[in-house]
Amino acid sequence: MSFVLSGAARNRKEQRPNPKILEFVGLILCGVSVALSVSLFGYAAVDQLAG
Repeated sequence: MSFVLSGAARNRKEQRPNPKILEFVGLILCGVSVALSVSLFGYAAVDQLAG
């Protein structure tokens, strides 16, 4: 994820638009991160309720 953030920061600093692939990879990584977070939270909640 750091290469996406560093690429976006460099492009912002140089006032260039981000390439579409950089935006796509960033969205995929954010989606995976959110899905993993929700899954782990759900697992922890079920484990807590089960006992």
